Amino acid sequence: MAYDLVVIGTGPGGYVCAVRAAQLGMKVAVVEKNATLGGTCLNVGCMPSKALLHASEMFEEAGHSFAKMGVSVSAPKLDLPAMMNFKQQGIDGNVKGVEFLMKKNKIDVLKGAGKILGTGKVEVSADGKSQVIETKNIVIATGSDIARLKGIEIDETRIVSSTGALSLDKVPGKLLIVGAGVIGLELGSVWHRLGAEVVVVEFLDRILPGMDGEIAKQFQRILEKQGFAFKLGAKVTGVDTSGKTLKATIEPAAGGAAETLEADVVLVSIGRVPYTEGLGLKEAGVALDNRARVQIDPHFATSVKGVYAIGDVVAGPMLAHKAEDEGVAVAEIIAGQAGHVNYDVIPGVVYTTPEVSSVGKTEEELKQAGVAYTVGKFPFTANGRSKVNQTTDGFVKILADAKTDRVLGVHIIGREAGEMIHEAAVLMEFGGSAEDLARTCHAHPTRSEAIKEAALAVGKRAIHM
Repeated sequence: MAYDLVVIGTGPGGYVCAVRAAQLGMKVAVVEKNATLGGTCLNVGCMPSKALLHASEMFEEAGHSFAKMGVSVSAPKLDLPAMMNFKQQGIDGNVKGVEFLMKKNKIDVLKGAGKILGTGKVEVSADGKSQVIETKNIVIATGSDIARLKGIEIDETRIVSSTGALSLDKVPGKLLIVGAGVIGLELGSVWHRLGAEVVVVEFLDRILPGMDGEIAKQFQRILEKQGFAFKLGAKVTGVDTSGKTLKATIEPAAGGAAETLEADVVLVSIGRVPYTEGLGLKEAGVALDNRARVQIDPHFATSVKGVYAIGDVVAGPMLAHKAEDEGVAVAEIIAGQAGHVNYDVIPGVVYTTPEVSSVGKTEEELKQAGVAYTVGKFPFTANGRSKVNQTTDGFVKILADAKTDRVLGVHIIGREAGEMIHEAAVLMEFGGSAEDLARTCHAHPTRSEAIKEAALAVGKRAIHM
């Protein structure tokens, strides 16, 4: 049986692409090698980590914040298996949701590993059997895999990736995290709240590479106040696993004397790499770029006719929502419509407490591009709702074009920053100015008023500062 489209991979990019293609009248199949649909995000990534972040935050609040609000409870006890069960219920619910979407949209699910045999042909192999599927179009949506550190073997029990760190069977006394990116800081927050001592080693001289520098600096101070320890400008060169505790060797990135740190668990979170293994790309003639990502043109087409690629396997930020938008765009392009992704307006969030969110350009990027800009900032210490809730960490920062006042970037540290970033994203999608944002009535008292105030501050007229 021939399909109009076969999508390899059912993560957020793949399943969304399949649904949009089915809505547009195509006969669609998805290929998935894992037992469940949903990819890394739903099974061992974004979703389970949010469940543990939420649960551990409740644990922390019960232990430290309830009393000052006049809620007296006895000291909370951690039931880790029950917390892991809470996480699993969330995963199951989301995975079932994707299965439902496949049925609802009459999308065939082919279980097995997909391999591209060239234009119009995909081989699906499972349990030693394989079948060749005919299709007019193929979308590669295979996502990414964990990046590994040379000479450090991940066993997912003591030396773990993000996958193992989501399923530890006890709270480690000491957790050493390699890499101060989003995943390391989120998972570090989970285990730190549950009682682990956390040390983060980062090769660069700052945390959250790629985020706005001022935001990263203040965020680091907040995390240190919470009890995180950072070793910046340092690298882990080896982990001795022979003893009861792990012994990690750490050297300055610039060279110098090594030191040894003991840990019960080492989490390697140095980023992710495109997943292209076993896809037969080389044989099929699908070109990769110098970072092993699938090369695509502005319409997501690869070097092989009828083969497209989206998400973590191609260039751009490795974010589920970026993959989803690309999935919709490529389905529309295949259907003969004008699919498009605006890469200047893709928000990013760190789901710690407080959260960090950003959309658009950082100050560093604007300086580098030689763009004249104005800055408006407003701290949550001056925001009424944050004050009464006693959650005043952080601030909002808005970057606007000095000549046109068009908003070019917004960066927030604060409670619920991940929810608040979207009014900035909508504004930027419409090419709005700081003035537009400043003149939009915001409900009082809300944290979002800090965004309005930061927009007013661009014109040096914040009211509550």
